Amino acid sequence: MKAITLLGSTGSIGTQTLDIAAQYPDRFRIVGLATRSNVALLAQQIRQFRPQIAAICDPALLPDLRAAIADLDPQPMLLAGEEGVVEVARYGDSEVVVTGIVGCAGLLPTIAAIQAGKDIALANKETLIAGGAVVLPLVKQHGVKLLPADSEHSAIFQCLQGVPDKGLRRILLTASGGSFRDLPVEKLAEVTVADALKHPNWSMGRKITIDSATLMNKGLEVIEAHYLFGMDYDHIDIVIHPQSIIHSMIELEDTSVLAQLGWADMRLPLLYALSYPDRLATNWEPLDLVKVGSLTFREPDHQKYPCMQLAYAAGRAGGSMPAVLNAANEQVVELFLEEKIGFLDIPKLIEKVCDRHRADHSTQPTLEDILAADQWARQEVLSAMASPVVLA
Repeated sequence: MKAITLLGSTGSIGTQTLDIAAQYPDRFRIVGLATRSNVALLAQQIRQFRPQIAAICDPALLPDLRAAIADLDPQPMLLAGEEGVVEVARYGDSEVVVTGIVGCAGLLPTIAAIQAGKDIALANKETLIAGGAVVLPLVKQHGVKLLPADSEHSAIFQCLQGVPDKGLRRILLTASGGSFRDLPVEKLAEVTVADALKHPNWSMGRKITIDSATLMNKGLEVIEAHYLFGMDYDHIDIVIHPQSIIHSMIELEDTSVLAQLGWADMRLPLLYALSYPDRLATNWEPLDLVKVGSLTFREPDHQKYPCMQLAYAAGRAGGSMPAVLNAANEQVVELFLEEKIGFLDIPKLIEKVCDRHRADHSTQPTLEDILAADQWARQEVLSAMASPVVLA
């Protein structure tokens, strides 16, 4: 039985991971849970899975959590704040830590888990995007596995099983195209937050759904693929695949292309990350290609999706620039969701902040440099937003 800790337990990644744990009680047990603020759901999860430790990021909610499980015996250790989440990440005998926390908030807990010798099921792409220069040496130093748990990178990882060293030529990341894939580019100035949140294929959190609409999610995945699989940016491509059946592909040196296919179900990459190198039998609906009918592909429109090129540029710059890109994007998406800026302002603000960072760009950043760049970028977004020239 594999012991698991779950960070971000009440989000989409967290709830689906716990669905897997409930389906395979003889294979997985939950050691720790952590979430941001959903007291009611966290309390329910604690009752069902009986972890040894749990944390809620908002300290003001800790008394509510204590009250919600006051009748449980034995009581788990309950912690609060970012320090509490970090403690959950490093705690006890868990073998795998699933990182489902959204955004750069997942970086410090992930580092703590690595330093404690735990394998990482990586569902938080920002950990590598912002901190890859620091995280990868730690993974090597502590001899842990970094297992991709999102659909695209899991697909690449699965396709690579059995591929010899130096056999990989190119990575092809598939993208749904997001909420506006069939909308003419000239109509984007009119779109609302509600429009952007209507993803045609997936039910996801608000932030990642907006990233999908801008295709920044795919740009960030390019950076993550660079760190995970060691490919240079000239050999990582994006292709629009509206059906979201092929989750990504690899091209080998002999021009063979391998693809991983399946229904749009996040449980599959999560299960593979948790059970690796085993394959567990499931009762899930098998893929029916006749039911799918057709698979189509098209090249992404760079005029429509400028965030992709911003991500490629930040990745090629390396160092602290991806951390700035990621933080700026998080801050800008938050402003858009609050309806303080328009959809087309998202790439404008991100580009302005990245341009301003070039003077202070660190090519070999420390963890402190990355955290400082992250905080600087968030503040710089707010400063740039105040300039009418930026949003003109």
